[in-house]
Amino acid sequence: MIEVFGAFTKSLRDLTRADILWQALWPPLLALALWVTVAVAIWAHGVALMARIVPGLPWSGWEWVAHWAAIFLLLATFASLTYFTAIVLVAVFALPRMVTLVAARDYPDLGRHGENVFWGSLGNTLGAGAIFVLGCVVMLPLLLIPGALLVLPLLWGSWFNQRTFRFDALAEHATPAELQRLVRDNRSRFYFAGLGTAAAAHVPLANLLAPALAALVFVHLGLAALRRQRQEGGVVL
Repeated sequence: MIEVFGAFTKSLRDLTRADILWQALWPPLLALALWVTVAVAIWAHGVALMARIVPGLPWSGWEWVAHWAAIFLLLATFASLTYFTAIVLVAVFALPRMVTLVAARDYPDLGRHGENVFWGSLGNTLGAGAIFVLGCVVMLPLLLIPGALLVLPLLWGSWFNQRTFRFDALAEHATPAELQRLVRDNRSRFYFAGLGTAAAAHVPLANLLAPALAALVFVHLGLAALRRQRQEGGVVL
């Protein structure tokens, strides 16, 4: 937990740097603009589609409940798509630049031994994203259960964050063997970091920076763990 807290502290510090802040802002802004445009274009059809998912109510005069439930599910869908799109943009395009900036300042001693970084990152992000979107679709009816909105998106978002960023944060520096060992030895740390960054995505205004915060947390957590692993193994950094 100390390592995770330290990674969060350093990440918040990094977000005060103009060059990193720009990389943190443009992906969610672009994702938000994209899905707001789509939502405006297909809103009526989207509500009608979600109305088919909402269970029918046996009481006359309560049709408004089903209508607002359909609107809620549609908003939840667009929120998930916006978050997913922002994560993809951060992981594939913004994160490599952030890794370079952070590594130059905090981990200049670490050698870069990654292989097939861009394609590996793209494949990892799209694979995790496909599972995430599918899970969100399956989860939609469950969000109507009281209390589920507070738990299910948080747990699912934590899985998505750690599954995406534990690879992307280390891809440029770690060999495949090092990466495999790091994931095995730091699984609980990665899940705690995923949970914390997923919680940040539910805080109004702060959620705009949540994808970049998640990326930075995993960069610090992963590179610090890689440095420690190499030092313990007597490997030249």
